[in-house]
Amino acid sequence: MSAVAEVRSFNRFYTRVIGVLADGLLRTPYSLTEARVIFELAQRDEAEVAVLRRDLGLDAGYLSRMLGRFESDGLVARATAAHDGRRQVVRLTAAGRAVFDTLDARSAADVAALLAPIDAAGQRRLVDAMAGITRVLGPARTPGLRLREPGAGDLGWVVARHGARYAEEYGWDATFEALVARVVADFAEHRDPARERGWIADLDGDPVGCVFCVRGEEPGTAKLRLLLVEPAARGHGVGTTLVDSCVAFARQAGYRRLTLWTNDVLVAARPLYQRAGFTLDRSEPYHGFGHDLVGEYWSLDLGRSV
Repeated sequence: MSAVAEVRSFNRFYTRVIGVLADGLLRTPYSLTEARVIFELAQRDEAEVAVLRRDLGLDAGYLSRMLGRFESDGLVARATAAHDGRRQVVRLTAAGRAVFDTLDARSAADVAALLAPIDAAGQRRLVDAMAGITRVLGPARTPGLRLREPGAGDLGWVVARHGARYAEEYGWDATFEALVARVVADFAEHRDPARERGWIADLDGDPVGCVFCVRGEEPGTAKLRLLLVEPAARGHGVGTTLVDSCVAFARQAGYRRLTLWTNDVLVAARPLYQRAGFTLDRSEPYHGFGHDLVGEYWSLDLGRSV
């Protein structure tokens, strides 16, 4: 099926799910567009009609007729703008705000009912997918990417998201989450701040990725561990930024060599390692996390010694 057909099919499906094809939205006398205007007016004390028309992409005559009906029903009041007599402003009346309260409460209740049968992992996938759609179709902008050290609750997030993400994408069992928990616990309990560090990647204020640099078993060797980028954040340079930060820290800390262990099924991460200068040293099959896998050992010569 082509991309156009897929999008059209999804549109038909989703309009049925949220009930916008019914005669009245949310069991009220108002259409989707009328409810959207009421929702928008509820976010402002008053709005210029021209600005409201522009923000919602509505025809001037259509919006004017709609506001006329709302005014007749006592839902809005229109007036001349104080700063410019050529402009008109509109605001919700008390009756209009009561209509908004009904629409808002019913919308929240309907969404809660829609989510109720879905488990936490499924809800997370749904929200991630919606965030991805918003990022792709929304206005072009530079996402606010920030790296920071793990704070309260972040180490638990690292364990939980690794467990959930690898179960969802690769079907790995709980033994993988247990491994991540041991790595995180060792980092928290025995970390040498001068030689080891963790990073949490925030995108627009939400945690979307992580990576850790920890001491290796051999002198002068560090390990890159627990690289993770949430699906909704992929394509924004999060993985590259995390890997580059880990490499820069390892070099600054005086390590001679940086290593990592991964699996051949994790194909999305391979270009990140290659661009950073890592080379694949060896591969070996093993059984782990409920599957037959191929482990890969990569390394990067940092050109220094401790």
